[in-house]
Amino acid sequence: MTKITIIGTGSVGSTIAYTLTVQGMASEIVMIDINGEKAMGEALDIRQGTPFCHPCTIYAGSYSDAVGSDIVILTSGVARKPGQTRLDLAQINVNITKQIIPEITKYAPDATYVIVSNPVDILTYTFCKYSGLPYDRVIGSGTILDTSRLRSRISEYYSVNQQNVHAYVLGEHGDSCFVPWSLANISNVPVKDYRDSLLGTNGVYPDFDENEIEEYVRKSGASVISRKGATFYAVSISVCRVVKALLSGIDTTLTVSTMLNGEYGIDDVCLSLVNIVGNKGAHGKVLLPLNAKEIEALHNSANALKSVINAIEL
Repeated sequence: MTKITIIGTGSVGSTIAYTLTVQGMASEIVMIDINGEKAMGEALDIRQGTPFCHPCTIYAGSYSDAVGSDIVILTSGVARKPGQTRLDLAQINVNITKQIIPEITKYAPDATYVIVSNPVDILTYTFCKYSGLPYDRVIGSGTILDTSRLRSRISEYYSVNQQNVHAYVLGEHGDSCFVPWSLANISNVPVKDYRDSLLGTNGVYPDFDENEIEEYVRKSGASVISRKGATFYAVSISVCRVVKALLSGIDTTLTVSTMLNGEYGIDDVCLSLVNIVGNKGAHGKVLLPLNAKEIEALHNSANALKSVINAIEL
């Protein structure tokens, strides 16, 4: 029996609920929103399809209904508008998060919290500081979506299965994120050498362009928003991957946002490194052998986030 509470039933929260239901990852899902009618409508719409999915009870509720939750997913806040950066949202969504924290932790003190709202690193930091929960039970979705976009783009270059691509996006979920290219590989072959390593294929592959790929990753969210007004499918799939890891009996490495405590000489900020995620939360980190340029990029990302933290009222 797994109980998951989702706070915020906009496009992201509702799509997460739908994806969790289709994938059979919860036996009970509570949907909470300041707009109770919206939450009720979303829950009803999903619930009416459950006879063709795994058995699941899904309903709209209030904070008190979160009692006994294994996982709480926070998606509430003001959505990013076209042309607006994630960090522009900081103060507004920090204030919203600070209001939510005491209401939800009162009823679900033992849950693991997954923060999805943007700017996710700032809100994860806010949750860590105000909730009083152990840091390993406060996880931001971080660059798991950026990493998914990266692997998707690399796979397009070589027409190869996305799961054969091993590469990460680290740092802020935003403009200062970066790719440690020294570690990126396809089936243990460095990505830049992969084309030359191929035998017995008739494919014609383009020159591998790291700058184009990084730009693609950074601009993907804005590109989708300009076309359809919001992003919610890919982020929902990514968040459900985090949930799957939290419910699993075996640890998984994921690029999620957590509090740093001296790793690479950085502390008191939340950003994405490779974390060990399992049923004990995000309970460890993998310190990748980054080169000097990559460590500098990580520090740049940390400093960008700290400048926002220092500029807003926490």
